[in-house]
Amino acid sequence: MLVFRPVTLDDLDSLMRLAEQAGFGLTTLPKDRELLLDRIVDSERSFQGMGRRPRGDMFLFVVEDVKTGEVVGTAGIISKVGGFEPFYAYRIERAVHESESLGVHKEVPTLHLVEEHNGPCEIGSLFLDRRYRKDGNGRMLSLARLLFIAEFRDRFDPMVIAEMRGRIDARGGSVFWDAIGRHFFDIEFPKADYLSMVSKKFIGELMPRHPIYIPLLPQEAQDVIGKVHEETEAALKILEHEGFQTSGMVDVFEGGPIVRCRRDDLLTVRESIKTVVADVSDEDFESDTFLISNTRHQFRVCKGQLRSFNGGICLKTGTALALQLKVGNAVRYVAMRRPPEKEVSHVGKEEPVYKQPMG
Repeated sequence: MLVFRPVTLDDLDSLMRLAEQAGFGLTTLPKDRELLLDRIVDSERSFQGMGRRPRGDMFLFVVEDVKTGEVVGTAGIISKVGGFEPFYAYRIERAVHESESLGVHKEVPTLHLVEEHNGPCEIGSLFLDRRYRKDGNGRMLSLARLLFIAEFRDRFDPMVIAEMRGRIDARGGSVFWDAIGRHFFDIEFPKADYLSMVSKKFIGELMPRHPIYIPLLPQEAQDVIGKVHEETEAALKILEHEGFQTSGMVDVFEGGPIVRCRRDDLLTVRESIKTVVADVSDEDFESDTFLISNTRHQFRVCKGQLRSFNGGICLKTGTALALQLKVGNAVRYVAMRRPPEKEVSHVGKEEPVYKQPMG
């Protein structure tokens, strides 16, 4: 059984192992022990001081294999981006160029730097050990953090975004970065990516403020705008099924798409049910598979079966133990549905995102 829970200092070595496996481009899972330690400390502080409104808190979770005790995945939420350290992105707009004498009307896509100090909630840091990418585990990891938002929704901004990892090669190269950022920063993509984990101040200092005309970029750079890394395609499908859509913005470093959805429109937030544990049974009954959580700050989620019982639900003993629940405790659950293929769009997979209507 896998259990989704808040990160602790004891998980530092495991996070380092996952970061090494993740490779380049997953900014929120840096291959730096000190930075990871800082993130764990920040997360523990956020859980200890949860207020009643979003304040830029960072919540980091891990997935643990209960049988082995091994940490095999991670996911995170920032309750609200911006503040003293702005959120940066490129917004894709269309500049109209028209000549009556020549009868020419042309819309040219452009990149505009966005500096947001009062930003939305952001989900990220999603990574699962390759050995566990089966049996709906990736879906469980992605949706468990949305179940946390559903339980403590007032602590999160009403808009939720996700920066999807863009196209990066095995050596950490980015043709998008080489076409734009490298000219202004004079550093390679992996170095810029690392520095953005430490501080984003240099982005505002060096990134050009004037519009960048996309057709003037090398064709290979145009082709990756709004496209996701091959290992991110499955994660994008899950988010699209939850209600996320293209935002018309892309990452400033590698051009990956930024998707968004209103918090209260998220499928998991809308459909999850809060009730009580009315019974715990050793009986091995069958049911659909659900994501089930406790409702405490020390949040725990796992997959499991349940059934209605005396105005609440009945859980199997193993599920109750994993979630540290007993009869009378509050519980939240949602069905573990898989997205129908025909309903899943492939944002940025067929065409550059700037050729699609803006959301």
